[in-house]
Amino acid sequence: MKVGIIGAGKVGCSLGMLLNLQYNNVLGFYSRSLQSSKEAAQFTKTKQYFELEELVEESDTIFLTVPDDVIEEVWNCLKRFPIKGKMICHCSGSLSSTIFSNIEDTGAYGFSIHPLLAISDRYSSYKELPKAIFTIEGNKEKIENISSLFEKIGIKVETISSEVKMKYHAAAVMSSNLVVALIESAQNQLVKCGFSQQSACAALEPLIRGNVEKVLKNGTINALTGPIERNDIGTVQKHMSVIDGIDKKIYDILSIKTLEIAKYKHPENDYSKMEEFLKEI
Repeated sequence: MKVGIIGAGKVGCSLGMLLNLQYNNVLGFYSRSLQSSKEAAQFTKTKQYFELEELVEESDTIFLTVPDDVIEEVWNCLKRFPIKGKMICHCSGSLSSTIFSNIEDTGAYGFSIHPLLAISDRYSSYKELPKAIFTIEGNKEKIENISSLFEKIGIKVETISSEVKMKYHAAAVMSSNLVVALIESAQNQLVKCGFSQQSACAALEPLIRGNVEKVLKNGTINALTGPIERNDIGTVQKHMSVIDGIDKKIYDILSIKTLEIAKYKHPENDYSKMEEFLKEI
C-alpha cells in the first residue's frame, strides 16, 4: 500500500509517522503551505509533493488530513484525476464518507477514519495513536483492507455506519472537550472560595484522576458516589442555593443525568423528591 497524505498539520504528521514507522509505506505530503509539507516530509523522511496530481498518480491510498470545511473542496479536485481503484480516506470525526459525492462514478473507494484521541502535537502525538481506537466507516467492499492497515499494528478498530457518525462525534466531544468545560466550572467555584487558579487545579487533580480511574475500571454505575446517590436532597438544595449563572445550569443538568444512574444503581430507593426538586430548577 502506497500512502499519500494531503494536509501536513498535526493529524497528517502523526498518522504519516505512525504508518511509516510500521510499514515504510508513506510516499509523502502535499499541502497548500509549502513550508508545512516540507516540514512534514522532513519529519517523516518522505517526499514533499509540489503538485497534487503527482501525489495522486503515485499513491494507491490517499489520506485527506485537512480541516473539515476543506474536505469537499479537495475531493472535488481529486475526482478530476484518474483515481479508479484508489482508497480515499478523510480523518474527520464528524463527517462521514458520504462527503465524497459520486465517488462510485470514479471507481475509487471512500472512507472516514478517525482516531478517538485528542491529537495535540504535530511531532509527538504519533506515539499516542496506538493507544486509541480507530473508527472506520465507508465502502463495504474494501473496508477490511483499510481496517487491516491498522489492525496489523495492534490498533483496535471499530466499524460504524455513516448514519451514526455525528452521534459518534458528539460522544467524543462530551468525553473530551465538554469535560474540560466542566472542570473549569469546578475550578471557578474554588476560586470564589479563595483558591488561586493554580491551587484550584492542584486541589481537584486527585479527585478527577481517582474518579476517572474508577469509571474506567468499574464502569459509571459502580463508580457513582455523592449526595444524589445517597438521596441527600438537603445538600443538593444547598449547593443550588450558592451556585449561580451557567455553573448552576451545568450542576442541574448533570444532576438530572446523575439521578438516572442512581435510580438504576439503587432501584429500591425512592428518589421522587430529588427528581421533583431538580425538575423544578
